Amino acid sequence: MFDPDATSGEVASGEFACAPDPNDVGFTAAVVGLGAKMAAADGNVSDKEIMVFSRVFRAAPEDADSVRRVFNIARQTVRGYQGYARKIGRKYHDRPCLLEGVLDGLFQIAGADGVVTADEMEYLETVSQAFGFDEATFRRIRASHLGPEKEDPYFILGVQHDAAFDDIRAAYRRLMADNHPDRVVQMGAPREFENAAHAKAAAITAAYAQIRTERGLLVRPD
Repeated sequence: MFDPDATSGEVASGEFACAPDPNDVGFTAAVVGLGAKMAAADGNVSDKEIMVFSRVFRAAPEDADSVRRVFNIARQTVRGYQGYARKIGRKYHDRPCLLEGVLDGLFQIAGADGVVTADEMEYLETVSQAFGFDEATFRRIRASHLGPEKEDPYFILGVQHDAAFDDIRAAYRRLMADNHPDRVVQMGAPREFENAAHAKAAAITAAYAQIRTERGLLVRPD
């Protein structure tokens, strides 16, 4: 789960910014606990979830027995996972790469049996919040595992979550030009398509407004 040969100074910067401190037993225990409780979040710990956990959160051979013992204890109930998440989030708040890696692993466990339930999604979102990630970051991470939701404003505008605002604005203007109700009718579409065009234009405008709000640009003129 971590490089035992790294030094504390190395871990905090550069290529080790995604790694925990060396020999951080508390981190290992918390990650094992989160993984086990993630598997239990839907009320059933499947063999596939255990297999994915073993692959994603690999333990050193000498630690395998203790990791298995912690996992078996933690999997008995989903209660208490928030404490594990807060502990990791507080200690490694300056290493978002590490925290996102943990969340990625939890997503893989959640999806091991082919579906992510509402309870599992609530678990994942709570962990994300404890890690200090905002809603936009969680949505990006979720989309990388499950695909974008239809309500995702970035998906609606056809842009990446990390797109520059100028690119987002250009996409919005292009979509509005192509989908404006008056233009749709002028281009020969039947009148009955006008209501659908209004709804689509409203969705595009709402998506753009949501992104501007999230980025603190609501008062920025276009």
